[in-house]
Amino acid sequence: MLKQIKGLHHVTSMAANARTNNRFFTDTLGLRRVKQTVNFDAPDVYHLYYGDEVGTPGSVMTYFPFPHIAKGRPGTGEVGTTVFSVPEGAISYWGNRLAAKGSLEIKVDEAFGEKRLNFFGPDGDGFALVEVKDDARAPWTGNGVDTDHAIRGFHSASMRLRDEGATAELLKFMGYEEVDRADGVVRLGIPSGNGADFIDIETMPNISRAQLGAGSVHHLAFAVENREKQLEVREALMDTGYQVTPIIDRDYFWAIYFRTPGGVLFEIATNEPGFDRDEDTAHLGESLKLPSQHAHLRSYLEQHLEKLEG
Repeated sequence: MLKQIKGLHHVTSMAANARTNNRFFTDTLGLRRVKQTVNFDAPDVYHLYYGDEVGTPGSVMTYFPFPHIAKGRPGTGEVGTTVFSVPEGAISYWGNRLAAKGSLEIKVDEAFGEKRLNFFGPDGDGFALVEVKDDARAPWTGNGVDTDHAIRGFHSASMRLRDEGATAELLKFMGYEEVDRADGVVRLGIPSGNGADFIDIETMPNISRAQLGAGSVHHLAFAVENREKQLEVREALMDTGYQVTPIIDRDYFWAIYFRTPGGVLFEIATNEPGFDRDEDTAHLGESLKLPSQHAHLRSYLEQHLEKLEG
C-alpha cells in the first residue's frame, strides 16, 4: 500500500463560458482566482484555477471553459459531486447566498453524519458544501465571504460507478481506507491527509455511462509532496499493471495520469513548485500566464480570449 498520497490536489472540470465560470467561483463561492493560463493542448482555451490565497493543494478547482461545448450527460464512470468544507453553522448562510445568486435546486441533507448543502453550478456541475468541525485550513476572504463561513478547501469527491470493486481496491492501494458505508455509498479516507481526505463511491449498476461535456469533471488529481514521491507512486502503479503517462511539467506542478477501472481519469500531482512561481502572491491570477511553448501566441490570445472580470 502506498503512503505518499496525501488527499486531493485539485479537481478539473469543463465549462461552456469563461466569464460565467469565473463569476460563479469568485463572486458566488468567494474563492480566489489563483491562475489564468491556457490549456496545454488547446491554447485558445483558458485553464482557470480557483482556491485559497495561494492555491494550496486540496483547495484548487480548475476549469477548461470550451466555448460552445455541449452539455455533459450525467452517468457512471465519472465524478458526480465535488464537495467543499465549510465551518459548522455555515449551511444556512450558504443556502441564502446561493439562492440570492441564482443557484437552482438547493437542497440540505445529511450524509455520514455530516450536514450538507447540495447545489448545481452554471453548467449543471454537482457540488455540495459540508459542515466540518475544526477544519484548520485558512480560507480566502478577499471576495466578500467572511471567515466564519468561507470555504476551507475540498472535503471529498463522489464518484458514480457501475461497480465499486476494482476502483475501491485501487484507492486502498493508493493509501485510502474504508471508513464507512451508508445508503449504497462507500466512503474511503486517507489517514493524516491534507484536509481533502475523502472519496465516496456510489454504485449505480443500471445507469448508462456518462458523456463528457460542460459540467463534467475531467479528472481528479491526488497530491504528493514532490517529484521523488511522485516517481515512487508511478513505478508502483505500473508494477501493478496500470498504464501511466510519463511525468508532465504543468508549470505549477508535475503530473502523471492513468485511467481507473471505473473509467474516471486520475492524476497524481506534486505540491511543488506552486502557483507563485511566476506571480507574486499578492497578484495571483491577475494576468494571463502562458506555457513557454505558447508564449509566441500572446498577442493573438490576448485578443481572442474572453476578458474576465476581477
